[in-house]
Amino acid sequence: MSLYRASQADLDGLVRRWRRDFDLFAPLDRDHGVVPDWALLTRDRFPELASGLPANSVKRFFFPQPEVLALFSTTDREGSCCQVPADGGRARILLGVRPCDGRSVELNNMVYREDPYYQAARSKTILVGLSCRTRSTTCFCTWTGGSPLGTDGLDILLTELDHGIVLETLTRRGEELLAGAGLPAAGDDERERLEQLRRQEAGLGGAVENPAAVLGEKPLMALYEAPFWDQVAQPCLNCGICTFLCPTCYCFDIQDEVMHGSGHRIRYWDSCMFPLFTLHASGHNPRGQKVQRVRNRFLHKLKYFPDRFGPLSCVGCGRCIRECPVNIDIRGVLRDLLAVE
Repeated sequence: MSLYRASQADLDGLVRRWRRDFDLFAPLDRDHGVVPDWALLTRDRFPELASGLPANSVKRFFFPQPEVLALFSTTDREGSCCQVPADGGRARILLGVRPCDGRSVELNNMVYREDPYYQAARSKTILVGLSCRTRSTTCFCTWTGGSPLGTDGLDILLTELDHGIVLETLTRRGEELLAGAGLPAAGDDERERLEQLRRQEAGLGGAVENPAAVLGEKPLMALYEAPFWDQVAQPCLNCGICTFLCPTCYCFDIQDEVMHGSGHRIRYWDSCMFPLFTLHASGHNPRGQKVQRVRNRFLHKLKYFPDRFGPLSCVGCGRCIRECPVNIDIRGVLRDLLAVE
């Protein structure tokens, strides 16, 4: 793939081109210092992208909250029902996707590979990533196999170097998006500097304590009844904020809503942290206790998902750490899991 150099004028030109054919979203700083979030760009200039991680991941662009799946009538004697076409909406570009969020899309692709609504949205979305040159205290992507300059799931990656920005095309769609833009090719100095940054990040990831790298060798199910889980669960409020903000949590519920004879079948986000999530019609609840739900959340990330798909179901974005009202920290859980005999 290709590596281009871009000035501020070049970036403004790209935004003008892209807005003609796509809905263009980017994470922008809100007023009064609130955590940045995704917004539709309405001006023909390259935005001042938020320096920190957006409040929400890109999950909602592929897995909307809520999402109408079908329409039906309760008055039609033949019980007519019409499935809503899975067209994915207007083509869009997500600009400024952090590498951890790009990698989350790769993980969600594994889960929703046969979901027509997810796949339609995915096929109409191009991801333009932005490398992380600074890190939040809650970021830990290198613990889970990622990198601040990671490329997984992205079509293009922007990286700020000492004297400008380089754009790295990673897929055919990325190449097509920059075709005809007239960007100059990056020089050998920029290529070497980019590789140097990647080597530095790889070295840093190997130098720090990396519990996720050895979890696959530890029999986690032997810890299923360990008292350790009671300690982890004790402060938890079961509010579900960790699962709603997590880019790789994908639990949902489907409900029918009816008004004046017309109905909608709607998919909503749900959470394994809620007591009703596993409640059976019989009244039995296999995860009725808080400790059971907390244990399930962490084992899903670290054991069940890897057993089925391979990688951990965590990209180290740190949103759950940043927003937890009782300061539960998944990094501490990782350390404690490795310490329990």
